[in-house]
This record gives sequence, structure tokens and C-alpha cells, in this order.
Amino acid sequence: MVLTIPNNVPFQLHSSFKNYYTLVTSEPLDRETVSEFNITLTARDLGSPSLSTRRTILVQVSDINDNPPRFSQPSYTVYVTENNAPGASICSVSAFDPDSNQNAYLSYSILEGQIQGMPVSTYVSINSDNGNIYALRSFDYEQLRNFQILVQAQDAGFPPLASNVTVNVFVLDQNDNAPVIVSPLPKNGSVATEVVPRSVDAGYLVTKITALDADAGQNSRLSYQVIQATDPGLFSVALYTGEIRTIRRLVEKDATRQRLVILIKDNGQPPLSATASIVLTVVDSVPESLSDFGDLTLSPKPPSNIALYLIVSLSTISLIFLVAIIVLAISSASKVPTNCMEVNGNSSFSQSYCYKACLTPESAKSDFMFLKPCSPSSTPRNNEFGYMQLSLAFPDAFLLSC
Repeated sequence: MVLTIPNNVPFQLHSSFKNYYTLVTSEPLDRETVSEFNITLTARDLGSPSLSTRRTILVQVSDINDNPPRFSQPSYTVYVTENNAPGASICSVSAFDPDSNQNAYLSYSILEGQIQGMPVSTYVSINSDNGNIYALRSFDYEQLRNFQILVQAQDAGFPPLASNVTVNVFVLDQNDNAPVIVSPLPKNGSVATEVVPRSVDAGYLVTKITALDADAGQNSRLSYQVIQATDPGLFSVALYTGEIRTIRRLVEKDATRQRLVILIKDNGQPPLSATASIVLTVVDSVPESLSDFGDLTLSPKPPSNIALYLIVSLSTISLIFLVAIIVLAISSASKVPTNCMEVNGNSSFSQSYCYKACLTPESAKSDFMFLKPCSPSSTPRNNEFGYMQLSLAFPDAFLLSC
């Protein structure tokens, strides 16, 4: 007897004993590809004519946990409008596992992380059975514009297999902030004031209203409009810049005090607005030192160090100059000019003498007499004694012999 099976199945027969066969696999089986096989066995004898019989058996492939969970998307992007209700569902993630039974049972969790220094578990939560994600708090676009969370899907096989996916959450802006006026600011609790010269021409820039909106996009786009004015035909405000200018020249009959109320409105839905009041005082002249924007007050600045440096430098230069003058005066007094003269006598014993006369400014007139010293070996004749008397009209002096 011969037992055979079809050739298109991954099995084969091994004969162990006479008329006994073993069905074995001829290649690896994958339950996720083919979960069962219908195999037809044909038994044929060796007689003539040959007789045969057939029987079909069902072979089911059992599962092992060889496939991790797979998410339906490689990543998720979620948009949430700010001021959402806490506890509301913001999105849902899903994964599948091609294994069967317990190996295909999935549970979802959010991996630990931080958002602005706080645990991610304080911001969102997830349903472990179906993957629904819920916001645990109300988001504020002005404080948090986007964040990421990491979701994990894990099967119940042994050992368990898991996969992760990133969820990007973007917080959308809502028009929840009214415009805030930055300038001009009221002074001492009263309305802002500006000064306008009466002589200005049409188109003169009086001041500029500046406001900010913390929202984004169209919600932060501002427009300006005059809603109340003492003289509506005298001043105008630019729609998008907030510049206040004169429409015409001012005349004598125009009031010296003009009040304007400006409406600042954003472009959100519904729009939010703020109002700014400003008082314009018309004057005949404005000091040149004043700027065009009268409300801009310069804060006092601390004295600059340059002034201190200048004072020290000037003092040092003055001291050096004074010391130089004193040194020059002392030097001039000590260096008295020396006058030399030659004195010649006419006597028979005349000899030449040289004297240095050192004069001082205190002397008015001095008389000098020069006597020829007598030599022991020589005697004057006829009682002649050679001498010269010199009267000098010099200042005080002292005589030195050279």
C-alpha cells in the first residue's frame, strides 16, 4: 500500500513502519499567512487493478507571540482649541496585533515625560482598552502652544511585545484676550494729554496710539477708530497704525481743549475691544525742546562719569601749570646775570684787574674804589699811589675778584 498527499502543501509523509506514516512539515509555517490546511490523503494498494481510498484532514496552525502591535498611523497630529473643557476627549489612537487570542489583546498607556516641567500625566490620560486620550486640564494658547506625548500599545503575550507612537498636540488660539493699550498711558490716574501747536498744518502727527493683543493671527490684528471727539473734523486716526493727525489747520475759534475717544478692536470672532481717551491741548507755541509726543517723559538719567573725568583732568592740568610757574619763578631768581668789567689805571704802576660785579635788584647805586695793593719791594714815588674810583649806577651788587 502507498499513501500520498498533494504537492502544494508544506507537508510530507514519512513511512515509519509498514503501512504506518507520519505527517511532518516540509517548511516553516506562519499562522498569520495561512492559519489552517485541508490535506487530502490517498491510500492506494498495489493490486491490479489498483484500488484506492481518500480522506481529508484539517490541520490548524497554532499561534505564538511573534508579532508586536502595529499602530494605524506612524504618528498622530491633534488640534485642540484652547479653553477646552477638562476631561474632554481630544483624540484616539488604535493599534492591531496579527496574533490571536491572548497574544492579540492590547492595552494602551502613556509613557512618562514632562511638559513645561510637569509630569505629562497631569495634562492628559488614556483609556487603556480603546486608546481614547483625554485632556485633564484646560489649555491656554498664550502659555502652551504645542506638546508631544508618547503612547505605547502592549500585547498580553509571553513575553509581551510593545510598540510606541508619537502624538503631536497643537493648541489653537481663541479670541480670549482684549487689546491692551501701551501708549500713551494716563498720568496720575487721569487721561493721557498731548500738546498741539496752533500753527501746525494739516497732516501734523500729534501722537500715536499703541496697543498689543496677546492672541495670534486675526485675533491679534487691531484696528483704530475715533468714536467720540470734541470736533470730529479736526483730528483723525489711522485705521491700522493708530497715528493721530490733524485734518486741517487750527483756527482761533477752535477750542483749546480737544477730547478724543479711540476704539481699539481686534479681528477675532467675536471681536474684543478697548478704548483710549486722550486730551489734546492747543497752545500758541511749543518749546523746541519738547518732542512731538508730549506724553513721552524721559526718565532722569544718573550723572555721567564723563563730567567727573573732566573735572579731575582740569584739576590735574591746573595743578601742573601752577607747579610749573613756581619752578620757573624759583629758577629765574637763582640765576642772577653776572657782569664782568675791566678796570685799567693810568698811574705808572697801573696793572690790569678784572672784577665781577654781581648785582641785585635791591641796589640803586653803589660806589666802588679799587686800590692797587702795595708790593713790599716797590715804593711809590712822589707819594704816588695809583687808584681808581668807579661809581656805578647799578642795583645792589657784591664784588668778586677774579
